Amino acid sequence: MKPWLATTVDVVASASAVVAVVLRTPQHHVSVWALAVALGGSLALRRWRPVVALVGTVVLGVVMVVVGCGNETVPFAVAWALYPVAAARPALPHAVGSVAAVCGAGVAVWAVPGLPLIPPRGGEESFATSPLSTLFFTAVVIVAAWAVAAALRVRRRQAAELAELRTGRAVAEERLRIARDIHDVVGHNLSLITMKAAVATHLAGTHPDEQGAALRTIEQVGRAALEDVRVVLGPLRDTAAPSLDRLVDDARAAGVEVVADLVDLARVPAAVRISAYRIAQEALTNVRRHSHPPTCRLTTALDGDRLVVSVEDAGTGPPGVGERGPAGHGLLGMGERAALHGGEVVAGPAPGGGFAVRATLPFGTRRAG
Repeated sequence: MKPWLATTVDVVASASAVVAVVLRTPQHHVSVWALAVALGGSLALRRWRPVVALVGTVVLGVVMVVVGCGNETVPFAVAWALYPVAAARPALPHAVGSVAAVCGAGVAVWAVPGLPLIPPRGGEESFATSPLSTLFFTAVVIVAAWAVAAALRVRRRQAAELAELRTGRAVAEERLRIARDIHDVVGHNLSLITMKAAVATHLAGTHPDEQGAALRTIEQVGRAALEDVRVVLGPLRDTAAPSLDRLVDDARAAGVEVVADLVDLARVPAAVRISAYRIAQEALTNVRRHSHPPTCRLTTALDGDRLVVSVEDAGTGPPGVGERGPAGHGLLGMGERAALHGGEVVAGPAPGGGFAVRATLPFGTRRAG
């Protein structure tokens, strides 16, 4: 609730209490006006000094019950003052004390001759004329206000705990995503570096030109890996994404024949582009490791608000279900990346032979979750 609206509600409630006390009292003495105004002033403090307002309202309520004014107004005034106290903290003692004070004054009015000081109108229910029903009514009103406020407080606490859990989960997912990116960068590029280092060692002294080319490739791949790490860990991670064109060049430098059919991904969110890059990177790494010959086609396409990435090779390799060779983390990692965006990865033998990986990454309105 906006501050000005809350203040308006408090002013209206306080004024209503004053009017109700005055109009429902048979005799309009100066003392009645004084008690009514004091009660309204006490209620006006409930938002700024809730405990002080509650204590003042209960004390005034007890006095008013004994005097004989505001019998119907006092329970609602006490409930109105109790609500912010119970909404902010466990306030069972406050509720019990309020009920005991007001009902104790009502019992005194019923038991002590000469009370209340202002006799009630004929046929009007009060502590003096209908003690049991009035006591029950008073207790129900005050306890109901406490129960509603306590339920609101519990709900707010649960909402805060849920928000904290969601924040912790988001942090954990982000850390996992960064760790996965680092794993992909290091695994893919170190694999290329190791292979090229082996080639350079093999060509040492016999083919210096080819050895130099292999060393230059190692340097390029190492620089690219460092740049990838900066993209993953740097502050611009959400606004920058690795280039699929560069990934194709790196794969070709590693000996994979890649036919690329790539579309402009400018309108695709950076997070989706990063996932597409990592999925394609893992798929190309599998082509180099398992496909004979290492030849494939990399395709990206936009289907409405979905990015489709597919890698299909025409080679053959060791048989397997879903992924060549022993079950590993390649396809699992790709599937987890796609799931981050509400997408999926389908991988398996291609109809015309070879192996195909197809990832669908929704974004925009189609994104799940």
